[in-house]
Amino acid sequence: MENQNGKQGGFYSRKLKAGKRRTYFFDVRNTKQGDFYLTITESKKRFDNESFESHKIFLYKEDFKKFMEALQDGVNHIKTELMPDFDYDTDRQSYFQSQSNEPNGNIIDKTDEDFNTNSAISDDEQINW
Repeated sequence: MENQNGKQGGFYSRKLKAGKRRTYFFDVRNTKQGDFYLTITESKKRFDNESFESHKIFLYKEDFKKFMEALQDGVNHIKTELMPDFDYDTDRQSYFQSQSNEPNGNIIDKTDEDFNTNSAISDDEQINW
């Protein structure tokens, strides 16, 4: 399979928009030996709006289980210990608007680029390992 750059090796690709400036890419590729691995790329648009900053994680099959366990442990810690009252099924924009009431009753406008209501993965789109 040929990817956008004309290179061989892309077997699966998924783009996940997470706000106006941040996008994640999940790409399955193959090695010269015929194995497969996953690259997770975070791409952030810089504030100058002309360039991008990206970071990659290369995840190999022998690390899938340990990686998923550590990821799930971290997520569970946030959900149960650090932010148990957060409604993880609610979109981020609504949550932050409801939490940002000023003492005078006005809502602080937090609908800027950092909050995108379409950033969550729906139940039918979850990544299964």
